[in-house]
Parts: sequence; C-alpha cells; structure tokens
Amino acid sequence: MVDKSTLSFPAAEQNIFMAHCAISPLYAASAKAMQRFVEDMSNGGITALPGYLDTVNTFHNAVAAFLRTDARNISYVHNTAEALCMIANGYPFSPGDEIISYLHEYPSNHYPWVLQEKRGVKLVLLGDTAQPGCPQESDKPRGWSLEELERRISDKTRLVAVSHVQFSSGFGADLEKLGRLCRDRNVDLVVDCAQSLGCLPVYPEKYHLSAVVASGWKWLMGPKGSALLYTAEAFREKIASTMAGPGLMQQGLDYLDHAWAPHEDGRKFEYSTLPWDHLTAMSILLQEIFLSRSIEEIRAEVFRLQDIFLEHVSCENLRFFRFSPENRSGILAARYDGDVGKVVSALTKRGVIATAPVGYLRFAPHFYNTDKQMVSAAQKVNEVLREY
Repeated sequence: MVDKSTLSFPAAEQNIFMAHCAISPLYAASAKAMQRFVEDMSNGGITALPGYLDTVNTFHNAVAAFLRTDARNISYVHNTAEALCMIANGYPFSPGDEIISYLHEYPSNHYPWVLQEKRGVKLVLLGDTAQPGCPQESDKPRGWSLEELERRISDKTRLVAVSHVQFSSGFGADLEKLGRLCRDRNVDLVVDCAQSLGCLPVYPEKYHLSAVVASGWKWLMGPKGSALLYTAEAFREKIASTMAGPGLMQQGLDYLDHAWAPHEDGRKFEYSTLPWDHLTAMSILLQEIFLSRSIEEIRAEVFRLQDIFLEHVSCENLRFFRFSPENRSGILAARYDGDVGKVVSALTKRGVIATAPVGYLRFAPHFYNTDKQMVSAAQKVNEVLREY
C-alpha cells in the first residue's frame, strides 16, 4: 500500500474530499511555500528575487523526472487552454488538413482546434461509443473507440487531440495503444492529461506522445492557474511562435537586444513573466508526493479506494460507469435520474465533496483518502439518495 503517513492534507480533516477531478485542496507544504514567497516579495520586492533564481530550473527538472524525460522538453504554462492554443495556432497546417478529436471533449481541448477551421483545416469528431459495463441508455458522454479512430485517420490527418481521461464520464484512453497507432500512421498525438496526471502513469516518450498538457490544480493538487507542458523535440520544432515576449528570447535580461533569437527548448512556450510562487509550489508537491512514491502505486491505491466506496453504495438508481481495466481512471461517474445538483448540495452539507458538471455525479478520491472515509462517504450517499 502506498505510504501516506508523511504527508499533510488539512482538507482530509474537514471533509471527505472526492472532487479531485475538479479543484483539489492545495497541498499544505506548497501553500506554505507560496505564502513565504508573497511575504518575501511584500518585504523586499526585487531584492527578494535572488533567493528564487533557480525556481524555473527546479520546476523543469522535477516535471522531467516525473514524466521520465529531459528537462529541455518541459514548459510552465498557466492552463491547458493556453498551451493548446499555442500548439494549435503554431502548427504548420495547410488547407485541407484534418484534426481528429472527440465529440464531448472539454472546451479547452476543443476550441483551439475549432479556430483552425479559419485556416481551412477540418475538425473530425469521434462519435460516442457504448462501453462494456456502463449505462447504455445514455445519450450523454461515455467514451470513444480506438477502432473508430483508426478508421477515421486518412492521408489528410495531421494531428489527434484527445484527453487521456474524459472529464465527464471518466473514460480513460489506453495511451500505449493510442500512441502506437498514431506513430505508425505518422500522426502527431496531443494529449490533455488534466484528468490523469497525478493519478495515472503518463510517460510521453514511452507512449510516443507529441505533446502533453495538464493543469496543476486537479490530481496534482497544486495552485489554481498553474499547468505544465511537455513537447517532444521534433514536434516542438514544427510549432511556430504565436506568443512573444522577453522570456522567449535567448538574450534574457538584455532587453535592448531585439534580435530574433528564441529558445528552442521548452522555454519556447514560456514567452513572458512566470509566477515563481506557483512554480515553487509545483516543485515541492512533485518532490514530496510524486517523486517519492511511484505513480503506479498511487493508481492502485485510488482504484482500491474506489472499490471500497462502490462496495458500500447501495442505491439502485445510481448507475456507475465501470470501464474495462485499460480504460479505468480516477473518476467514478454515475447516471442518476433525479436532480444531481440537489444531491451534490446535500452531500456537501454532510461533509462529502463531489461534483456534477454535466449531469453525471462524479466521485474522485485520491490516494491520501482512507478506507474509513470511503465507507462513510458511501453511507452518506445512500442517506441522501433515500431522501430524493
């Protein structure tokens, strides 16, 4: 079982937090580091900065170790939409090219590709596919199939853009199979890992991923407004810069040298001022949580906690999506025919934090939750649903 004893999660003492697919409680040590930075800046302004000069390098190295890649491939970004817009707008599309995505993607991984239609690019959307072990009467999101994707790839396909885990249903793509398919068909694969990084293994080079982007405030438990980006070197070389500022250029602090000399590594996407408090917070949580235990152990513990929760939920009107092992994720989504908003509110009053953004109830425990919490959460769900 994964070690939880050395970590502090104040949120776990106040509620049973099962909404890590939304906005997670900030890791306590990261919060303290951010407070120290703010205090230092309050007291010293620019004079406080020398103590933080290695902040960016530390972040790059920590993320690289987590993703098993080189630090040159890592960038700090503010959110998934920013990263995907830079990639989409800078990609060398030509009129008639095609992008393949999924019908029910999260907006951050949809609109950047819609914008490319102005360049004559066609956005091809995979349809919703029935999944074994899941409610089949739904006309709402479930997931997509690798078989359909393979059929839809043509000689016009340049890029596939999908989420590793779908935010609505919890359907998880098999990255290894997906990456191999795209590699064999010479198609770039851009993956939004906001709903997986920190819960499921993501190894871009092993899975042949062109780019990975993930917000930091979900399963990573970092500050809101932080995110990370991985780009493979060959892929990065294709992307034209569409955002520019002093951070993009190799001349650094020589602000009157206006030569066009952009960085060629991950700094290519760090075009201007970075929030060092966020970078520090992310580095600390990566080092203390995700680099001191294996992500495979974390995944196993999340799934074990889910199973305990499911074992004790008895409401027949709650129909859970139970995907096959290769498509399982940290999100337990369920169909419920009643008012899910009222259910979420009632659970919150009882100290169970869940979400329901598109009409599904979503329960997303993390590895630091306990067996006792899972049993208690299930009992409270049963109580609430008996009332409605």
